[in-house]
Amino acid sequence: MTAPESAAVTTCFRHPKVESHVRCTRCDRYICPDCMREAAVGHQCVECVKEGARTVRQARTAFGGRISAVPVVTYVLVALNALAYLAELARPSIVDRFGMLGAGLRDADGVHYLWQYPYGPGVHAEGVVGGQWERLLTGAFLHMPPAEGIGVMHIVMNMASLWSIGRVVEAQLGRARYLALYLLSALGGSVLVLLIAPGTLTVGASGAIFGLGAAYWVMGRRLGYDMRAVNQYMAGLLLWLVISAWMTSWQGHLGGLLAGGTVTLAYAYAPRGGRRTLLQAGACVALLALLVVLAVVKVSSLEAGAA
Repeated sequence: MTAPESAAVTTCFRHPKVESHVRCTRCDRYICPDCMREAAVGHQCVECVKEGARTVRQARTAFGGRISAVPVVTYVLVALNALAYLAELARPSIVDRFGMLGAGLRDADGVHYLWQYPYGPGVHAEGVVGGQWERLLTGAFLHMPPAEGIGVMHIVMNMASLWSIGRVVEAQLGRARYLALYLLSALGGSVLVLLIAPGTLTVGASGAIFGLGAAYWVMGRRLGYDMRAVNQYMAGLLLWLVISAWMTSWQGHLGGLLAGGTVTLAYAYAPRGGRRTLLQAGACVALLALLVVLAVVKVSSLEAGAA
C-alpha cells in the first residue's frame, strides 16, 4: 500500500518561492503577506490596488484643478525668488542683465542710456529690443538691491504676499492652473512695461502677485465668499498700485492685475464638463499669443525708429 501523495503547495504569484494560501479578492491569484493590501472585503494584490486607483475619479476643485493639501508651487516660487536675490547680492550685475528692460543702450563701460536714435559707435541696443526676450520673465524673479529704492523690503513684502495669497489661490486652482496664472501675470506686467515705459529697468514679482490678487477676487465672487474681507484685500492692493507710481513700476502691477483677472475669469466661468480643461487651456494660450503679438509689434516699432 502506497503513501498518499502530498497536497500541492500554492505560492504567491509575485514571489513563487513563498507559500501562500490567501487569494486576491479581485483577481483570485494567491498572494503572500508582503503583497496583501487591505480591501473592503478581504485582501487585494498590489497590481489590483493600483488598477483600482487608476479607475477612481480624482477629486477636483470648483475650478477643475486636482485637490492638493501641500502648496508645492508656492513653495518653489518663493524659493526661486529667494535664490535669485542671493545671486543678486553675490553679483549685482545680474539685475542689469536680466531685469525687465524694453529698450536701452549700453556702451563699452556698461552704462545704460535712454533709448534714442541715432546712437554713436561703440553703443549697442540693450533689452528686449536687443534680442533679450528672456527679460520678460526673468525680471519677475529679481528684486531691488539693498541700496536702491525700498531695498530689501521689496522682496520681503513680495514674498510675504506670495506666501499668504499664493497658498489660497493654489489650493483652489490646482498646481498646473496656478502656475499658468502666475507666469502669465508676470508676463502681462512685463509686456505693459514694454508698451508704456520701454526705457525703464524694472524688477520684482509684484506683477505676478497682483495677478494672484485679481484671481482671489474673481474666485471670491464665483464661490460666494464673504466679499468684505476680499474687497478689503483688493482695496489694499489697489492702494499699493497708486503708491507704486512713485516707488516701483505701476505698469508692471497693472499689467499683472489685468492678465491675472483675465485668466481667472476663464478658469471660473468655463462651462463644466469634459471640455472645461480644454477651454481653460485655450484661454491661457490665447492670452499668451496676444501678449507675444503686442511685444513683437512694440519691438518692431522701436526698431523702425532706427531707420
